[in-house]
Amino acid sequence: MKQLYPNLETAFPSLSGSDAFAFYENARDRLPKAQFPARSSHAANLGELADQFDVFVFDAYGVLNKGTEAVPGAAQRVKALQDLGKKTFVLTNGASFTPEQSQAKFDRMNMAFAMEDIVASRLATFRALEAHTDISTWGVISGFSLEQDELPVPFVQLNENPDAFDSVDGILLLSVIGYQPEQYARLRNALKKNPRPLIVANPDVVAPQDGFFSLEPGFFSHSLADELDLAPEFCGKPFASVFEIVQERLPQSVPPSRIAMMGDTLHTDILGAAAIGWRTVLCTEYGLFAGQNVQPYIDKSGIVPDFIVPSI
Repeated sequence: MKQLYPNLETAFPSLSGSDAFAFYENARDRLPKAQFPARSSHAANLGELADQFDVFVFDAYGVLNKGTEAVPGAAQRVKALQDLGKKTFVLTNGASFTPEQSQAKFDRMNMAFAMEDIVASRLATFRALEAHTDISTWGVISGFSLEQDELPVPFVQLNENPDAFDSVDGILLLSVIGYQPEQYARLRNALKKNPRPLIVANPDVVAPQDGFFSLEPGFFSHSLADELDLAPEFCGKPFASVFEIVQERLPQSVPPSRIAMMGDTLHTDILGAAAIGWRTVLCTEYGLFAGQNVQPYIDKSGIVPDFIVPSI
């Protein structure tokens, strides 16, 4: 696959929604395969779909919140579904927050999610780390300081100890908050010199903020894979492990066809949920496709959601 953005060691690009879509398409061979309906149905909101599902799984950014603010009407919709007896989950690639921090964030937005109903890629990441029994010390890239008890394996923080790249057996890309080109250059050069397992806790390429898209770990890890022929281990949407954690928390009697995934991206939320057999709802008013006609993107990618709604 072609590396779309070379020279990241000197400057990072500013991506639009269409740029992010093209980036995901370029990385398509690394993403799961799925089957889709022939066409999407349209609805005004999730209220029109409530009878069709027992479980509603929400992406966070672009669906429940935009930046630090709640999407208008999202708290009311979540409560209405809960009042109908529907099971509600949050499924997020936001690996930076602990479960307690995630719950507090939604509490501030008046969304009542139990802690066990907030499933983050952080949980799938912990499982992946523990499965690598061959690795004695991990090097962690994170935009914030970590206490040693915050990860289930021995680690050093590469942001704070850049000279430790040569001494670690594997690398965890947890968060790129505040990431700079010179830090990316150190990571690239270390992996080029000595290829090692690379676990990516957030496969998102971008995240919608207030008026712009932030670059996320998926952008940098796919760029490294394109250039260095690496095979990163991704631990969030659209990859199966994080969806399976949600299914573990449901009764086995709930069929996949009665689970709805709400998301703002085709290549993470919609593709990942379809790959595991869930049905899908693309939300278009906020997030990746805000202000755009989504149909050309659906036609080009072949990733077809079951339903399209402006907002939940």
